[in-house]
Amino acid sequence: MVRRVAVVGAGVSGLAATKCCLEEGLEPTCFEQSENIGGLWHYTDQAEEGRASIYRTVFTNSCKEMMCYSDFPFPDDHPNYMHNARLQHYICKYAEHFNLLQHIRFKTLVTKVKKRPDFSVTGQWEVVTRRDGKEETAVFDAVMICSGHHVYPNLPLAEFPGIQKFKGCYFHSREYKEPEKFRGKKVLVIGLGNSGCDIAVELSTVASQVYLSSRSGSWVMSRVWDNGYPWDMLVITRFRTWLGNILPRALSDWLYVRSMNRFFKHENFGLMPLNRTSRKEPVFNDDLPSRIACGVVVMKPNVKEFRETSVLFQDGTVQDDVDVVVFATGYSYAYPFMEDDSIIKSRDNQVTLYKGILPPRLEKPTMAVIGLVQSLGPIIPTADLQCRWAVKVFQGQCTLPPVSEMMDDIDEKIGKKLKWYGNSTTLQTDYITYMDELASAIGVKPNVLKLLLTDPQLALKVFFGPCSPYQFRLVGPGKWSGARRAILTQWDRTLQ
Repeated sequence: MVRRVAVVGAGVSGLAATKCCLEEGLEPTCFEQSENIGGLWHYTDQAEEGRASIYRTVFTNSCKEMMCYSDFPFPDDHPNYMHNARLQHYICKYAEHFNLLQHIRFKTLVTKVKKRPDFSVTGQWEVVTRRDGKEETAVFDAVMICSGHHVYPNLPLAEFPGIQKFKGCYFHSREYKEPEKFRGKKVLVIGLGNSGCDIAVELSTVASQVYLSSRSGSWVMSRVWDNGYPWDMLVITRFRTWLGNILPRALSDWLYVRSMNRFFKHENFGLMPLNRTSRKEPVFNDDLPSRIACGVVVMKPNVKEFRETSVLFQDGTVQDDVDVVVFATGYSYAYPFMEDDSIIKSRDNQVTLYKGILPPRLEKPTMAVIGLVQSLGPIIPTADLQCRWAVKVFQGQCTLPPVSEMMDDIDEKIGKKLKWYGNSTTLQTDYITYMDELASAIGVKPNVLKLLLTDPQLALKVFFGPCSPYQFRLVGPGKWSGARRAILTQWDRTLQ
């Protein structure tokens, strides 16, 4: 019987894990190395070792109706997209509301997680922690890893010849906090992800010139979509997912490219993705096209080499007098506390997880990795549903197929990733398809046809409206009495 559960990290995933354990009568102990909850969303003036780091002006890319915990809507008066400080306040309110703080041990670093000698019988883990220089070892029946994947910066300097000769300053975007000290400088930002675009746009208000270098281009979307509504309330719907699945691929690709180009033609702005039909996660930035149009951000191809004060690009152009280089080159995920790294990376040093959560080769399914997926949907409801599924697996209420079938399922998903995203190792997945897969397994997926007969008004909102998190609280275990009303009033809160 699983009773005691160790939760590593008190960010949005760790809090969901702690709450799910409590709801199912388990005893969670959540270990957090800092002195605050919120993980990525807890802003600090300096980047801290072993912790995710954000810049001062980060706003959410998902709107409040789509990104809330599924049984805890945002207050009506909150804006649709939130500054990190406001989201952090919401996360604190969530922790207070569900009495989660008493289960968190702050300033406690998990240094080792290893199987006990009798693991094949008990499924138990030994968890070693350090607090105030003192080490402590405890035994847990299950472990939920919620440490996130924005902690270890990926700084591929080997791919940039001559960087050692460069006399200006360079650093990873993780170190960036605010623009003022770059006033009047020429700055090169490398990487066309959300951070790279945000930083380039923000620096363009103070720098003498900003160059934004991209290897493969990207679709750029605005948070504000048709008629001024939030993009995700219009795009992330069951109807659109159903349509995408039944249409021929060529037509689906054509519609996708057309919708991405609806506000501006990407190739005119030097942003066109090399693989235009790839469903790689778009970048969300409302200002980048206008900054390019104003000439304060100049798009550049990949860097060929660095010189002492200049940069040579792949197209043969040279940019002189570059003062600063910001590497917005993303993160690599690592679990330094895992004694046996092959538990999570069980094949070719790649993360191999059943349903993106469970290491498939464990003798007993008592470990879950939460939040290690990316989709065009928000992470909070995704992590919440992952936790609900994982806890059911721990308790034996959600039966797993044999290892061979789990591996086949993983292989099939890898094939789909290649087809949709052009990369088999990406963490990306389709939001609604993934959520429904987890929801079906634990009996919380809404049945649209049944709703059509019993509650047609709700059925139409569920199918044609935004696939908001409340949909996964309508039925089954963890059902929330406020879910129906939250769905019927979501547009009112959006307009407010």
